[in-house]
Order: sequence, then C-alpha cells, then structure tokens
Amino acid sequence: MSRLDLTGIHVFCEIVESGSFTAAGNRLGMAPPMVSKHLARLEQSLSARLLNRTSRSMSLTEAGRLFHEQARQALDALDAGVASLSQSTGHPRGELKVSAPVWIATPRFANLLAEYRRACPDVRLDFYLENRMVDVVSEGFDLALRMKNDASQNLISRSLCSVSFYCVATPAYLSQFGKPGSGSRLPEMIMPNHLQFGRPKMPAADMYVSPGQPVAMKSSDTTLSYHAVMAGMGAAFLPDWIVADDLAAGRLVHLDEAKQNYTGQLFAVYPSRRHLPAKLRSFIDFLVERLDNARDGDG
Repeated sequence: MSRLDLTGIHVFCEIVESGSFTAAGNRLGMAPPMVSKHLARLEQSLSARLLNRTSRSMSLTEAGRLFHEQARQALDALDAGVASLSQSTGHPRGELKVSAPVWIATPRFANLLAEYRRACPDVRLDFYLENRMVDVVSEGFDLALRMKNDASQNLISRSLCSVSFYCVATPAYLSQFGKPGSGSRLPEMIMPNHLQFGRPKMPAADMYVSPGQPVAMKSSDTTLSYHAVMAGMGAAFLPDWIVADDLAAGRLVHLDEAKQNYTGQLFAVYPSRRHLPAKLRSFIDFLVERLDNARDGDG
C-alpha cells in the first residue's frame, strides 16, 4: 500500500460528517470535482471502496465505516498534538500543578505568585503543600519545589535560591535553661516527624537534637511547629523564610550560636521533556529570576 495522503483522509472524513461532496467542499474551500479527486486517490491507495454513491444517494461501505472510525481518531490525535505544540512554544496557559513544602506558604512567596499571575494571567496555579517527597511523574505534578537535588533519568533539577534553617526559640523559653553545653537541662525540641533518630534524611538533621536532648513534639506541618515555638513549647529548626522577621525583632533567638544554621538550595524539579510547556517554562524562569535576585529573608 502506498503512503496515504493526509489531505485525502481529511476530505473523506468531511464527506462522511457533512453528508455530501458539496458540503465537504464548502467546509474545506474546495470545488466538488477536487473533493471527488482526493477521495478517488485515497480509495486507490487503500485498494478499497469507501463510499457507495449514486447521483441521488451516498452511503458508507463496511470498509468505509471501519476506516472512518480509525481516521477520525487519528485526525483528533493530530489536532491534539498541534494544540500541545502551540502551548509549549506559545503563550503560557492552562493549569500548573505544583508540589511544595509547607514552609513556603509565606507573604513573600504569595507576593511572588501574585506577580507571576499578573504577568501570565492565563495560567491557573494548583499548589499542594506538604512535607513529603511526591512522585512527580506518577502523581501528575508539573513541578516540585524541594530542598533536594533530585535529578534522575526522568527528572531535571534547577537551582532556584539558597535557604537557611535556624535553630530558634523564644527568649522567654530559653530563660528557663542555662547556656547549652554547660551541663544544664537541654531545651525540648519540636521536630519534623519524617526524621528518625539515627537515620537523618537531610544533611543538617543532626542539628535537631543532641544526645539526650528531649523532644516535645513531632509534626508534619512546619507552620504548626513555628506557632508551637512562638507559644513557648520548645525550640525548632525552621527556615529563614518563616523566622527572619522574628529574629530581627528579637521575638526569637538562636538556640546555639555555634551551630546557628544550615544553608541549602531550593530546587525546581520537573519531568524531563524535550519541549517544556510554556506554562512550566515561564514559571520556572520567573522563580529563577525573582528568587535568585532576592536576598534571603526579604519579605
């Protein structure tokens, strides 16, 4: 069988769906004799008659019915492919599904999102905040923001900015204890519950607790941990995005100046694709520009 002519397939589907050669020609901007010519060429390529036609009637043959079903699916798939390419190379639009840690929910980041929406109003942001490592591909995320360079065969990581984590408590709470390391009772810690003793899952996890240091609470929600610290429940290791203003105002202080912080990189992690959708490319480029140019802790 010779290679099929896409125009002939399109003409055939228009004939079937419009009900006549004349109507198909009107839709396609094509004279009826040219419509007949394309159909004849297609039937010759297929070595099959697709339509029974007389001067008064037209009907699909069995072969024509089967071919029309497959041809319509193929044309629909091509249309979807063209639309997808238009999205990837054109104007950012559509829904962008993003996973991010809970601590990113700050006025600073909300202002960035509002700025992005003003620049790209046709992109609808869909954020999922949780302190777990989502499976970007199988869970259908376009992007994950995380403190881990998770580049793999199926994922790409792009560095966005540095983020510092401080071990902090309120001055009133720390006044109950002597200087850490002086033999006094150690402050109680508020820890992420994804950490296991002896099995740290982040480079600075050993800063959460010292040997024999008590734990007041574990939580999967960084915002709850922050409020527990502000309520005088204990000390916690928190990102500067949350505590910078409190440290500057004296509402919080460092638990231990000798081990005051851990600084890591925030990454944008996304599926490996040859052609990034415009919505994803625009959002990542925006974050790279805005976060890289901002000083840590700026609101």
